[in-house]
Amino acid sequence: MLSINPKDIPVGQLHRYLLSAVSPRPIAFASTVDENGKPNLSPYSFFNVFSANPPILIFSPARRVRDNTTKHTLENVRATKEVVINVVNHDIVQQMSLSSTEYDAGVNEFEKAGFTMLPSEKIKPFRVAEAPVQFECKVNDIIALGQNAGAGNLVICEVVKLHINESILDTDQNIDQHKLDIIARAGGSYYSRAKDAFFEIPKPIQSKGIGVDQLPEDIKNSDILSGNDLGVLANVNHLPNEDSINTFKIQMPNATNLSVEKKHQLAKHFIQQGHIENAWKLLLS
Repeated sequence: MLSINPKDIPVGQLHRYLLSAVSPRPIAFASTVDENGKPNLSPYSFFNVFSANPPILIFSPARRVRDNTTKHTLENVRATKEVVINVVNHDIVQQMSLSSTEYDAGVNEFEKAGFTMLPSEKIKPFRVAEAPVQFECKVNDIIALGQNAGAGNLVICEVVKLHINESILDTDQNIDQHKLDIIARAGGSYYSRAKDAFFEIPKPIQSKGIGVDQLPEDIKNSDILSGNDLGVLANVNHLPNEDSINTFKIQMPNATNLSVEKKHQLAKHFIQQGHIENAWKLLLS
């Protein structure tokens, strides 16, 4: 295990470690205007949602590591206290990347990246028409985390209006994650396309799982079943009763006569297929 004191390595190296380890990260595609109304557009992956009531988003335009200068976005939100946070999906990821070029002040990144400027309804900055979701925000506060190179600046944004492209909604008017096709940022030049990596885990709060501590010792100490497998097995609120186990034995007599190792391998297969009850019946048979 490599153990590092952050103060013992260059900021650039620490920056690379942080961005590679804390990933993937959502992208705030921030649209602002300066005091003269000139638009600016730039992506930031130090970003997330932090409250629903009030609706709060926070992103952080950090001071540049190489020369400790600040970015136009930060200067603009300080001056105007307004920003549009646009959501980036796969359809616009290359254009978004192009807009991250450090053009001179006053250069319109909407035009450079080929985006359409869509007027907002409550604030002055423009929305990215091509973005599937757009949040018009008032800036409630800006918290500087330091004055040295690499220091972040938390821009606390309150959503005053949101716009959602209806093409990404399901029949219940909820956002369909696959239709949204959102992009996330990783370390270096890497990005992640979320819909290619989606998987579902039943939330533990939907039922009180028995917990790993309640699993039989031979299951907890299995060389076959992984920690994830144990987590799935422990996320049930009761074990199969004796009658259902006996029925399983009749239906699958060959399986129940396997060695412990083979049982655990088959149980792992059942878990991977989502057949948790069958995995339990096998393990308890």
